[in-house]
Parts: sequence; structure tokens; C-alpha cells
Amino acid sequence: MQRLETLDELLTEQSVEAIWLAQPNSFAWLTGGDNTVVDSAAIGVAAAGYDGTSVEVVTANNEADRIRKEVPSEMSVSSFDWYGSSLASAVAERSSTPAAADFDVPGLESIDISNCRHPLTDDDIEQYRALGHETAEVVESICRTLTSETTEWEAKAAVQGAFAERGIKVPVALIGGADRVQRHRHFTSTDAPLGEYGIVTLCTVRNGLCISITRTVAFDPPAWLTDRQHAAARVQSTALAATQAVGNRGGTAGDVFDSIQDAYAAVGYPDEWQLHHQGGAGGYATREWIATPDSNARVSLPMGYAWNPTVQGAKSEDTVLVTSDGFEILTQTGEWPTTTVESVGYDVSHPQHDILMLSK
Repeated sequence: MQRLETLDELLTEQSVEAIWLAQPNSFAWLTGGDNTVVDSAAIGVAAAGYDGTSVEVVTANNEADRIRKEVPSEMSVSSFDWYGSSLASAVAERSSTPAAADFDVPGLESIDISNCRHPLTDDDIEQYRALGHETAEVVESICRTLTSETTEWEAKAAVQGAFAERGIKVPVALIGGADRVQRHRHFTSTDAPLGEYGIVTLCTVRNGLCISITRTVAFDPPAWLTDRQHAAARVQSTALAATQAVGNRGGTAGDVFDSIQDAYAAVGYPDEWQLHHQGGAGGYATREWIATPDSNARVSLPMGYAWNPTVQGAKSEDTVLVTSDGFEILTQTGEWPTTTVESVGYDVSHPQHDILMLSK
């Protein structure tokens, strides 16, 4: 199992006998299970430990039966009485030492294994591809039902309900109408109607993997919307081209950001990048890292990338699998309008999802 080989290397590098993971994204990466009860919690209700030989999962007795059914059968699951101990104490009692954990455990060192989660494995990519396609199907289906009178709350409820029926979590659901998307980059929903147009931005999660997507629908759009949408799409295309080039030479997220800044200048909005984060690597987090001008995060291939440039009321975003020699848009159905745009500074063009025009 490639994950265990990665952890073997980490055991040696850190000079520890065991590594324990309770952060939900890393727990899912190692076990395929879900240790969350409260979605917003930074630490789940179970921890998975690897000692160079096997994986043991520790959790409270009221969680053990569910967890046991979700993780691979070769992983042992032990429990403690929920009223008699805590997850951290239970791990400390069971772990060989010295050891490290990604949460606060008495006597154990602190460790961050996020870099171990990329590049993606073949199994990751297969699951990622399926989630991306299903996410796009659901989002685009809901978008076609929207009208100018649909409220942001109504649209959000429809989207979240559709994903809940499929067992897919939606940790981020930003749906904004024409008025609010021009004023806010994070347009949390209200009771306002969509109006002239609306933007739907979502992050979905299944088996720990996270997909990001944005779609724009228009009913009576302002004259400038198409131009701004295509400008954002061109920045996104540039970010993807730069990701591949930088990844192939072993560069960093900061190197990609240089190209993003150049693209914004080329499309006539040189300062726009300062108003919102531009995205970054996807995978077992909505963003494994977010690019900044000085970021030293490694650009890995193959990996999912979700760049999300905005241009004054317009936004372009998909999750794309970038490999050393290709690009695969994971969030596509073939049923949404696209436009092909040229990258800035690269001899590469990409089809990007465009605005869906609907009647009022």
C-alpha cells in the first residue's frame, strides 16, 4: 500500500515508532473512513495509528461499531469508554514510543503529514474522477432550474439536498445573486433573489476527497459580464498551464502565482488578484495549499488543482487533474457551454466553462 510506504519513510525521518492521525482529512487518506461527527471539528472522534507494521484505529465505544464497518478489515479497531477517557489519553496509553500525532496527545510529538497526501495515487484519481463528474452533474442540473426570482437560500437548499441524497458532504456552498457577487468574493447566501445572474460555488467531499466547482447562470445579464467571465477564464487557463510547467521542473506555488499575476495584467485587471485568494491544490482538503506570491508549497503531479480567479462579479473555477503531460477537467459533463481561451505566456489553450443563459 503506497500510503504505508510513505509513512514508513516518515517514521524513519522523524525517528519515531508510531504516527497517529485524527485530523479528518488525514484519517480519511489513511483509512478511507470518516471520523467526523461535527463537520466543523478540527479533530475527529477516532485516530488511526501506524507503527511500521499495521494500522490500529482507536475510538470511543459509542463510535467503534460504525468505524469498524468503514475501515479496511485488516485494520484493527479498539475502543475506550466514552465517559472514562478521551481520544488523546487513549492514544497515549496504547502507543509505542517515541511517537508523533497530528493532534495534541500527552507525551507525543506534533506532526503535519499534509505533504504526504500528494501526489495523488491511482486509487485516489479513480475516486476523484467519479466525485468530480457527479458533482458537476448535480450542480448543473440544479442550475438549470433556477430563475431570476429564486432566492439564494432556495438555491442553496436545493443543492445541499441533492447532494445529501447521494451521501456527499457540502462543506462550502456559496450561492449569490447579481447584486451580492459584485460586492463580495465570498457571497454567503441570503434571502435575496438572484436577479440578473447568479454564481454557484461549491466544495463537495466523499471518502475524504474534495472537489471544487463554480457555475454561472444568467437571466438578463449586464453587458460586461461575458467579457469579465472570459477574462477570469483566461487567468484560470494560465494557472493550469503554469501548474504543469512548474510541476515538471519541481517548482513552487509561488512560481505559479507569478504567472497568475501576469495573466491578470494581460486581461486588464492587474490588481484583481489582491482581492481574493486564487486557489491551489485540491485532494484531501478543499485546498491542500492556497497559492500566495511567496508560497514555497511544492507543485506535485499528478494532482488535482482548483484555481478560482475572480474579475469584478465574475468567477471561473473547476477541479482539474494536472499530469506531467495533460489536463483532465474532473468537473465536467459535456452538457454545459464552454469557451476555449488562450493562456498568457504559454502555448496552451483550455476549454473553460462559460455562462449558461436562461430565460427569466
